[in-house]
Amino acid sequence: MASSSDDDPRQALRARLIAARQALPDRLERAVQLQSVLRAWLVRRPETTIGAYWPIKGEFDPLPALYRWSEADERRRIGLPVLDRATRSLRFHVWYPGCPMELDAHDIPKPKGTETFHPQLLLMPCVGYGPEGARMGYGGGFYDRTVASLEPRPAVAGLCYSNGFLPLLRARPGDAEVDAMLTDDGVVWERREA
Repeated sequence: MASSSDDDPRQALRARLIAARQALPDRLERAVQLQSVLRAWLVRRPETTIGAYWPIKGEFDPLPALYRWSEADERRRIGLPVLDRATRSLRFHVWYPGCPMELDAHDIPKPKGTETFHPQLLLMPCVGYGPEGARMGYGGGFYDRTVASLEPRPAVAGLCYSNGFLPLLRARPGDAEVDAMLTDDGVVWERREA
């Protein structure tokens, strides 16, 4: 599993990638493009429940595309993560524009008092990404533990701006595997069914 230890050699790389993402002069244009990529990709998806995230530190915001996706079918639900302190994994609570929100222990907004659900598709933010769906997160292992614990396992897609590509990045044991990686350049990797 990913480690949150300060001696993790990836921490300096994460800090550089986050700073670069926040400083992108064309981040708005990249976000618009990734919104289009995500909306087009979702059209062919069969899932009706999607776990997403509240964007922090310059991350791509998937919520506008997901809200448009949810409007097409009343059965569709969007969820945002809430940390389960006992398991250090995430539960997903229904989110909709205007729903009651509160800050979690990390000052990230989360739904307040909405129902939980098991996502059929999980969208994960990426600090960086590599070939064949390798994903670099923040190092806390929350998504890794969550994906490992969910039965049945949801489909998993990583979302990142294309400047986060790390050609030498490889998944480590315990890292959550993604089934697709979406960037402002398009669907840059997708697992093919055998």
